[in-house]
Amino acid sequence: MPLLQVIILALVQGITEFLPISSSAHLALAPWLLGWKDQGLTFDIALHLGTLVAVLLYFFRDWVQLIGQGFGLSYGNDPQLKQNRMLLWYLALASIPIAVIGFIFKEQAEEWRNPFLIGGMLIGVGLLMWLAERVASCKKNMAGITLPDAAVIGVAQALAVVPGTSRSGITIAAALFREIDRTAAARFSFLLSTPAIAGAAASALHHLMKQGGVPDDMRVPFALGIAISGAAGCAVIAFLIKYLQRHTLRFFIFYRLIFGIIVIALALFRRPAG
Repeated sequence: MPLLQVIILALVQGITEFLPISSSAHLALAPWLLGWKDQGLTFDIALHLGTLVAVLLYFFRDWVQLIGQGFGLSYGNDPQLKQNRMLLWYLALASIPIAVIGFIFKEQAEEWRNPFLIGGMLIGVGLLMWLAERVASCKKNMAGITLPDAAVIGVAQALAVVPGTSRSGITIAAALFREIDRTAAARFSFLLSTPAIAGAAASALHHLMKQGGVPDDMRVPFALGIAISGAAGCAVIAFLIKYLQRHTLRFFIFYRLIFGIIVIALALFRRPAG
């Protein structure tokens, strides 16, 4: 892979995975719009490993506290997590739908990557986010998240198998519908994404190892993909959590609507005649 393509795609993955604008849409459309060949399974795995590194690094203390509390230990200093000692098990329950749906529709999801569906989902989920903002009361933080909240958000995350949805977009919107404040919604969304990203990366990595591992000519792009997407992901997580302390999702809603319209228009324009 050309170095420029490696850098751009890794940055696209790291930035868009955690913003509510759909990483799958941007990764699928970037090569299509720029005329690049498909980056292939090996590099896709590197990008997923990079985003996994990002959430594990950023939320390491949270995960240690959650795991400790989940097994009856008193560990960590986050007061909101201390008040909700069942959060680990809520996250485990909420991870079941994406595991089931991902397993069932893994092959079909690869075939769904067409610009019309991606554009439609960008617009549709953008409108759903707009509605969530309209009705949001933001009464609860991490301490107030309940089992029904986690179940609803987990079901919403399962929709992320459809390209153009955005894992963070659909789960944050679901959390807003459940009266969770924006910062807690983003934080729970990112914590919930960790098992899903880890599972997908592990499955793909196992498949790659069965095929002989990382090819020699992909070792540098593989390492760079992990490093760049991981660093960008950490920065974006920190940015979004801080951003949502003072702002709504309005900017991202407008972005999705405009981008979705552009994607559909470009698809129609590029469609072969006849």
